[in-house]
Amino acid sequence: MAKMSVMFSGSRGNCTYISSGKDAVLVDVGVSAKQILMALEQRMLEPSLIRGIFITHSHSDHISGLRVLLKKHNIPVYASEETLQCLIAEEVFNSKSKYYNIEASPELFMDMNVEFFRTSHDCEGSGGYVFTFLNGEKAAVCTDLGYVSDTVRNAITGVKSLVIESNHDVGMLQNGIYPFATKQRILSDKGHLSNVACANELSGLVNNGTINIILAHLSRDNNTPELAEVTSKSVLMENGFKADVDYSLSVAPPSGGKIIYI
Repeated sequence: MAKMSVMFSGSRGNCTYISSGKDAVLVDVGVSAKQILMALEQRMLEPSLIRGIFITHSHSDHISGLRVLLKKHNIPVYASEETLQCLIAEEVFNSKSKYYNIEASPELFMDMNVEFFRTSHDCEGSGGYVFTFLNGEKAAVCTDLGYVSDTVRNAITGVKSLVIESNHDVGMLQNGIYPFATKQRILSDKGHLSNVACANELSGLVNNGTINIILAHLSRDNNTPELAEVTSKSVLMENGFKADVDYSLSVAPPSGGKIIYI
């Protein structure tokens, strides 16, 4: 059975495990290799089954553990060409590393179909991923985006299980301690998705078959899990959807996210 676990989430590091039941992949490696291997062991997930690492973009909270992990395990890396060039420039790869432009690689990856979609973020080549399993079910990872473009919306519509960014509460951010320039960056179309912006997308997604929703990449300074959850659930309720009946919604903690079966 296919399953997914957001093992790490937030500005201190991101890593999601996705398995078809036979093969598995990681999306992002933003914490240390030691933390990732320990998290896999705690979930009784076998590192030897990991067939690929899919990188969304080259910010440190998505790649910081990659160099060491590749020294320990020679796992192929997939990303956009722009992201690969950043990883090469930062000398993340070693002489044995294998890496591929996801937009030029074959769509079929082991027993999953992988689709990369572009996102609006202040990092060239940023994107998200949709995984389609042999039974037709889909899962997606969609974080670090300033807004939900038509490209993003089309990509994630119809997925059964969705990891989506609910980064900040606008009021908390505007009244918080961040410098003005940082606030403007986060609020921009190349920043991060707010609780409200995330919530406003969910009704259409649930209406089109999304059942499992995981709110991710929460700001530790400008959000709370409770606020992110109630914002999304309130908008869904206003649109006639009932929690634990029409959908299941949870918030990914900074570490220790639970396993979701797809």
